[in-house]
Amino acid sequence: MSRTFDAIIIGAGQAGPSLAGRFSAAGQTVAVIERKHVGGTCVNTGCMPTKTLVASAYAAHLARRADDYGVALSGSVGVDMKKIWARKQNVTMASRTGLETWLGGMAGCSLIRGHARFTGPHAIDVNGETLTAPKIFLNVGGRAHVPELSGLGDIDYLTNTSVVELDTLPRHLVVIGGSYIALEFAQMYRRFGSDVTVIERGPRLASREDEDISAAIREILEKEGIAIRLGAEDIRFKRRGGEAAVVLGGSEEILASHVLVAVGRVPNTDDLGLDKAGVATDKRGFITVDDQLRTNVEGIWALGDCNGKGAFTHTSYNDYEIAAANLFDDDPRRVSDRITAYALYIDPPLGRIGLTETEVRKSGVKALIGKRPMTRVGRAVEKGETQGFMKVIVDAESHAILGAAILGVGGDEVVHGLLDGMYAHALSSTIQRAVHIHPTVSELVPTMIGEMKPLV
Repeated sequence: MSRTFDAIIIGAGQAGPSLAGRFSAAGQTVAVIERKHVGGTCVNTGCMPTKTLVASAYAAHLARRADDYGVALSGSVGVDMKKIWARKQNVTMASRTGLETWLGGMAGCSLIRGHARFTGPHAIDVNGETLTAPKIFLNVGGRAHVPELSGLGDIDYLTNTSVVELDTLPRHLVVIGGSYIALEFAQMYRRFGSDVTVIERGPRLASREDEDISAAIREILEKEGIAIRLGAEDIRFKRRGGEAAVVLGGSEEILASHVLVAVGRVPNTDDLGLDKAGVATDKRGFITVDDQLRTNVEGIWALGDCNGKGAFTHTSYNDYEIAAANLFDDDPRRVSDRITAYALYIDPPLGRIGLTETEVRKSGVKALIGKRPMTRVGRAVEKGETQGFMKVIVDAESHAILGAAILGVGGDEVVHGLLDGMYAHALSSTIQRAVHIHPTVSELVPTMIGEMKPLV
């Protein structure tokens, strides 16, 4: 049995459904193949469930600080993990169901459940049926990387997928890894009431950030009672009854009720039969694409996390926009037009765009830097949330904005004013003259630019 479509999309993550909508609107037939949940990582195990959990953790944290604001609460603050889980599940299911309904209502669109594998460059086997199309889009996402650590297979460990399904409170959560996913869960569960230890092999947390950002993040987490172990090159595990002993350096043991492994992601490309299609991958398994997301095989594209061009929901969606613009709009958009932008959703959050200070220094470009602690931001003082700082870097000669890091209340939102300025090629002098609303965090960005000094 076989069927032919104008396009086949493998994976219903962030890029897939929207691209299917463009084919449907153009009067073409499209098959969307999904082996598990519509919505991909973002809807099911990433952004939506985790940020819903982060919101619950923030509510608990703020309640414990009620006295700081002159608010009296009777009794201690506790959490109901089953209600927290149910709230998370409702948010996730509403989004997943909405996407399924949308796909189901698209003219010419077939949502097919099953595992897709290539049998040739333009032939896909799913559930014993052969599907063919002149255009095939790989939107298969990624999953947690599980490293080969001694004894890890002997214990019950969590990944970002399974940890969001917890409806009980860990006594002691040990987090292996010191980057973005690891730190969000560490703070979240500390605020729920767990003891939390973060173990990182490297010399600092969030190692892709500037050292001052990493140090500030560590200070924020340690202030909340999270234990940090850095430089842990020798990590082993042993079962201790129903719990796990995490052994560091051959001697120190940390007894954990739960262990979360969060040390990176790998693409879901190892069981697609890419060799049958001749699709090239790099040594890490990411599908090789050009600036317009085309693979080395004509008529096959790769979108989202599986192409190694970005590991975020917003970059995956932008991949859809690039592919659709080239296919339907005669608009030659490119991946290289994209400016680095992402956030770390601890509290306070980090909003990051463009180049880091470290990258600017290495480039040798003459630059100016402005920096301001959140203790000197009126809105942060009024809210009682003064941890962190803001940093903006511009080219000393052209006055183009090179990058920014805003670690502080609203940082994930404030940074977009500068990001939009970068896309519009606005000079720092233009941003400096902007009149912002008072009182906001954003209003300090023009002031900070006006106080810039040479980066030396």
